[in-house]
Amino acid sequence: MKQHKTIERLIIYRLLLENEIQAGVRHIFSHQIAEKTGNTAAQVRRDLMKVGVAGHAKMGYDVAELISGIQTITESKNGISFVVIGAGNLGKAILNYFSKLFPHFVAVACFDIDPDKINHMISGVYCYPLEKFSKVVDKKHIHLGIIAVPPQGAQEAANLMIQGNIKGIVNFSSTPIKVPKNVFIENMDIRITLEKVAYFASTNL
Repeated sequence: MKQHKTIERLIIYRLLLENEIQAGVRHIFSHQIAEKTGNTAAQVRRDLMKVGVAGHAKMGYDVAELISGIQTITESKNGISFVVIGAGNLGKAILNYFSKLFPHFVAVACFDIDPDKINHMISGVYCYPLEKFSKVVDKKHIHLGIIAVPPQGAQEAANLMIQGNIKGIVNFSSTPIKVPKNVFIENMDIRITLEKVAYFASTNL
């Protein structure tokens, strides 16, 4: 869990730093990163020690060096290949989003049970019938699986990914799924997020 949080923070730092360098910022101090990411300067410095980039007392950290250092830790050199189960509106939105992150993320296939979607290109990715999942993933080096199906189909989708030796799953369905200990799962329930934000928004009225 500790490593999970560290990697999460490093990714947040990288996204911030990418925005900073686009704005013309070339050097940044740990307390500035802390203020913009909701951490303490001490926590930022501890995290950046793992990156292997030293800060300067007068100038802070070199932003480009930090980005490169974080990428070395968090990104695969060959890109991350992934598949999506569920080619409905959510699945299409996910594919469209990740197409902008090419070549770091590469969508190699999507799967569905809808005859109107099967054997067609969905957001630039070929859609296979669900029963061909194992055959397709056996031929490709898949790192990541994304579940974008209704709640009743989420566990079945996860089981297919586990059988296909996929070790990282992002679950966008609104139901929890069971996975073995050697599979990393991240549940992204948009409904829970919206209801939580709505609650705190209403209490501040």
